[in-house]
Amino acid sequence: MDTLQEAVVAEETLDPPDWADMQALSHRIVEDAVAYLRDVRDRPVWREMPVDVRTFFSAPLPREPMLIADVYDDVARNVMPYPMGNIHPRFWSWYMGASNFTGALGDFLAAIQGSNLGGGNHAAGLMDGQVVNWMKEMVGFPASASGTLVSGGSMANLIGLTVARNVKAGIDVRERGVGAMPKPLRYYASDQVHSCHRKAMEALGLGNRALRRIPTDAGLRIDIAALKAAIAEDREAGFKPACVIGTAGTVNTGAIDDLQALAVLAAEEDLWFHIDGCIGALIAIAPENRSLVAGIDQADSIALDPHKWLHAPFEAGCALVRDASQHRKTFAVTPEYLESRPRGLASGEWLHDYGLQTSRGFRALKIWMALKEHGVEKFGRLIDQNIAQARYLTQLIEAEPSFELMAPTTINIVSFRHRLDGASEEQLKAFNTEIMLRLQEEGIAAVSDTTVHGQHCLRVAITNHRTRRDELDLLLRETLRIGAEIKAAALPD
Repeated sequence: MDTLQEAVVAEETLDPPDWADMQALSHRIVEDAVAYLRDVRDRPVWREMPVDVRTFFSAPLPREPMLIADVYDDVARNVMPYPMGNIHPRFWSWYMGASNFTGALGDFLAAIQGSNLGGGNHAAGLMDGQVVNWMKEMVGFPASASGTLVSGGSMANLIGLTVARNVKAGIDVRERGVGAMPKPLRYYASDQVHSCHRKAMEALGLGNRALRRIPTDAGLRIDIAALKAAIAEDREAGFKPACVIGTAGTVNTGAIDDLQALAVLAAEEDLWFHIDGCIGALIAIAPENRSLVAGIDQADSIALDPHKWLHAPFEAGCALVRDASQHRKTFAVTPEYLESRPRGLASGEWLHDYGLQTSRGFRALKIWMALKEHGVEKFGRLIDQNIAQARYLTQLIEAEPSFELMAPTTINIVSFRHRLDGASEEQLKAFNTEIMLRLQEEGIAAVSDTTVHGQHCLRVAITNHRTRRDELDLLLRETLRIGAEIKAAALPD
């Protein structure tokens, strides 16, 4: 008996020893979080971490307990002041959403509930399905289509391209592998396609060469005539054209392929039509600009990102597939320990049958809460607002002789550079790169750089519900100031 009592006494838990202390700390954390977002404009967009902060992250594995209040103090001191910056209204570096407080609360509640969204009969599973249904409705997909919430665009694209491979392989590729396919498959996309598609080709065992990059026109959209010629050439050479990837918003410039023309061509050529809509698919809900993505509802599969223009906290992507049976056939596996039951916990749908993850986080709640709070129409207006801001910035650039617009502004991405009279391309690149770095280091704004038509330029991606036009004015003023300072000193090597 004594031994049994000792065993009971020795049992431990991760629950706090004093719930009142934890409640007080939680209130403090929420108050700090509110202030963090409320006062975001009072902080620099980004700043370099000092040496002592970097050293903090080299500490050894903790072996002894520490008061949770002290743990939070470490976070408040060494983590929160040094973000990537994408929630800041002047963060325009990469194509990211700006998050929202309600979504953050949703993430917290999802973690508290702790449900695994691999499947089963519980509320989180039903909400996951409801959010996927809402995504289908936003882009005009039929109710019979299927979908799955994933980490982001790379995984969402991989899901769609995997279904395409299995449908077009000509064999049971899950059982026999890609080496047994009678003909090598070919996929097609514009030369502006996101790099995640190369990774997908490699992961699918098809190889990078299976993805043919088709030249683009002056607007950086896929050249339909060149695409047709490539398909004919591949058929003649013994390949099997399998899939065309339309891009609804390229990462460099926001160009949108002619999705309606691609849908027609895919039907004529018996190709799977996949749309990478991680940047622009949700323009479908924007009242003023939805015509830009006309034809998106004709795709066989779509990848989109709620953590961009729905501003869900990272991470939240979504893959949609028109043919639900083909989607499930691509991924479903039913071992004996995951068999369905007519009643009880295992009577719900197994959501892992639609993707690669068996364990899945409760991503739906943060999306669901924000959509319920604001309504989809407001998110559509915010998309229109960002596109209008990009057009405003474009007008400012075109009116300033010191600037050069490097590509048409289709949606909310603006590519431009600061001119430098008599400079070579290498000098222009060095000059504009130095401007970009100083904007970041001074905490003014975060922009990125890229190459368009073989020329280096700065890139402003306005995917931020907090951005205001006066901040775009500030960006150009500061770009001119820094450019003048660099020219007054000396160009960097």
